Amino acid sequence: MSTPAQMIAVAIAAPGGPEMLQPTRQPIPSPRTGEVLIRVAAAGLNAPDLGQRRGTYAPPPGASPLPGLEVSGEIAALGEGTAAFSVGDKVVALTNGGGYAEYVAVPAGQVLPRPSGWSLVEAATLPETCFTVEQTLVMRAGIEPGMWVLIHGGAGGIGGTAIQVSRLHGARPIAVVSS
Repeated sequence: MSTPAQMIAVAIAAPGGPEMLQPTRQPIPSPRTGEVLIRVAAAGLNAPDLGQRRGTYAPPPGASPLPGLEVSGEIAALGEGTAAFSVGDKVVALTNGGGYAEYVAVPAGQVLPRPSGWSLVEAATLPETCFTVEQTLVMRAGIEPGMWVLIHGGAGGIGGTAIQVSRLHGARPIAVVSS
């Protein structure tokens, strides 16, 4: 697969409303060691993206100034040390910003295969929620079978996913919601 030198990316011209999102031409990033280059098919819209556009959320140091934290697409190129993937693989990824572009370079540890049976548009909705729940319940809390899990915001995307992941791990979720 041949990768062009330039891409169209959505940049934020100034803090404000949606009219501040402007198409720009930018160089396509080259994947560094441990990164893959994804040809973006779809990108999710999250609260940090809205905050960044409004000027109330600054990307972390070292992150892309372009919005877009979750994407799906096809691997276009591989950096060194990314043997788990191949060019052409359909994937989802949690980016460090920059997902509102035709291409984005992402650390391979933040990339997963697209779930079977999911379109690339559907799959783009998964990374932010799923990585958040995995890190919180599995990696940090050490969820185990039989464990009680209190989930705040059980009616939202992260809360609903946390309920499902808790049950998959044999835990007993209790969800709290408000009106």
